[in-house]
Amino acid sequence: MKKYSLIILSIVFLLIPSFVANAKENKTGELKVNRIELGYPCPAIPFYHFIAELELPEASIIEVETAVDDKVLRFNDLHKENEITDMNRPALSHRPPSGYGLSQDGTLYKNPHVVGWFKWEPGKDYKVTIRVRLKKDIHASENDKNLTATITLTAPNEAAVFSREWKSYKSVVLSETAGMERKSEPVEILLSFYPDESEHIKRDIRVIAVDPKTHEITEIPSQVYDVKKFLEEDPLDPDENGNPTREIPFWMPTVTARVAFLADVPAKSSKVFLVYYNNENALAKMYKTDLRMQGEAPGLRIDNDKLSIVLHPNSGHLDQITLKSKPQNPLFHRMETNGAIHWNPGVYAPPRPWTHTADWKPPTNVKFMAGPVISTAEMWGNLRELPEVDASVRYEFYPGVPYFISSTSMRINKRVDCIALRNGEIVFKRELMTHAAWYDAISDSVIIYNVAEMPDLADLFLEADVPWISFYNEETGIGFCGIQLSYSNAGLETRPRLLNPYMYITAGPWIYWARALSLSFLASNMQQVIPAMEGNFFSEKWAYLTYEIDKGGNPLKPVFEWQKKLNNPLRIRLVEEVDERVSRTVNEIFIDEGKSGWENRESSNH
Repeated sequence: MKKYSLIILSIVFLLIPSFVANAKENKTGELKVNRIELGYPCPAIPFYHFIAELELPEASIIEVETAVDDKVLRFNDLHKENEITDMNRPALSHRPPSGYGLSQDGTLYKNPHVVGWFKWEPGKDYKVTIRVRLKKDIHASENDKNLTATITLTAPNEAAVFSREWKSYKSVVLSETAGMERKSEPVEILLSFYPDESEHIKRDIRVIAVDPKTHEITEIPSQVYDVKKFLEEDPLDPDENGNPTREIPFWMPTVTARVAFLADVPAKSSKVFLVYYNNENALAKMYKTDLRMQGEAPGLRIDNDKLSIVLHPNSGHLDQITLKSKPQNPLFHRMETNGAIHWNPGVYAPPRPWTHTADWKPPTNVKFMAGPVISTAEMWGNLRELPEVDASVRYEFYPGVPYFISSTSMRINKRVDCIALRNGEIVFKRELMTHAAWYDAISDSVIIYNVAEMPDLADLFLEADVPWISFYNEETGIGFCGIQLSYSNAGLETRPRLLNPYMYITAGPWIYWARALSLSFLASNMQQVIPAMEGNFFSEKWAYLTYEIDKGGNPLKPVFEWQKKLNNPLRIRLVEEVDERVSRTVNEIFIDEGKSGWENRESSNH
């Protein structure tokens, strides 16, 4: 059988009803199938399937229907023979049911390929039926010709497939783009389900990695959390007697959940992962990794085989971090007020005191989650003595890696007139660090600065979008780096009014970096007041990396490697089967009366 190197560039879900209408009146004939075979999930077709190469008597606009053992498939892909690319990469386009509910495919096909999603099992025989309707234009007519072929396929006996007790699966294609092999890379994806197939979702999810060459499957550690249910049914606009006035629901009850798993993906490649679910008899499975969370919130302790992290007992902020290869040299601050390493968001609006999220005693809201793939600690609420400002700090911890993720946000609920508005601050005891380093966009160079000899209360200026900042100690061989993943300032009632935003490093009994959003306190006129306006919102996300410096080696080598990896995460593509309950037509609710744009549209070759 030919090894296909085709990818679906023009995926089409074709309308079924015209096969039923006027079926007796239309001409019929035999469809020529040059090749057909069962296929394993691959990045271009990431599900168990059949693929068939057809030969039509003439180039034609077509409709296609496929069935397996007389059951019509809802998920069919159709592409032309010259749409050729790498089967080891995801498809470029997709036509969902809403697409085929609005328009048909006006493309001319001569030797198309058809792909059907179905869950074949080893050693079984399957009767595959393919029906093609040849048309002169996109509209069906009684002069159309119907061609049909029925072929029996036998699935390979030794095929590795997952247990049939799991009735359903979703497919996730992960693509690596940075040229770096990924091992046990944490991946998180949000999935949606119908309520009747997700009653036991926390215990029946299984994530399976598919080897792209051997097709072997491997179950990998996964975690299910953040389950949300929307169970309201569309009443279909009942009339005064309670009878529905339309047939197609605008929405369906839905359950959503996050699923995290650890993925291995070779450099510059794509790989398929199958998320199995819908097994009412499945038992909860506890996966073991090196990730551990213990203690009483907010003062939690988090460990993996690289790091030991302690959160402050009052605020839940980063308080101490220890590289396990250097247990004698923990990193900490404990020099000023709350003493934590991580301080902000924060505001200084005198005569009220300077207040930071690290000053919470405790936070108004504390939430944490322990798991084998991801553990989280989240705090949010008003800043102390400043009810006009809400803020949040969230940490995400993973197994087997020397970093964690920190996300902070600050929302101005009511105008605050301040002389300091800051975020993203990391503070250490001065003696723990000898050097600072960062990439400077203006000079297009890496700056290395000896902070051990830095005058007290001198400032080093960095760009607001600095990609990374590192503190390190040449003597202990330990470095701590912030890798900036995202940074955003926005406003609802008014756009942000920021005075000279930048990042900076300063020294005293401590050494720290911070983001100045508006910081007249460190400007030439340090008592001028800058309003932070109602509706302004500030957020950022950093990866905080603790690393060991090889003796005599480049103190920034780990920074460059992790910065490249963390700023180029695995790309995620979700592919799902079309459920039987999905409507074949589309209903939309428009806010005003008017045209939809589809009136009298003849051409659907788009």
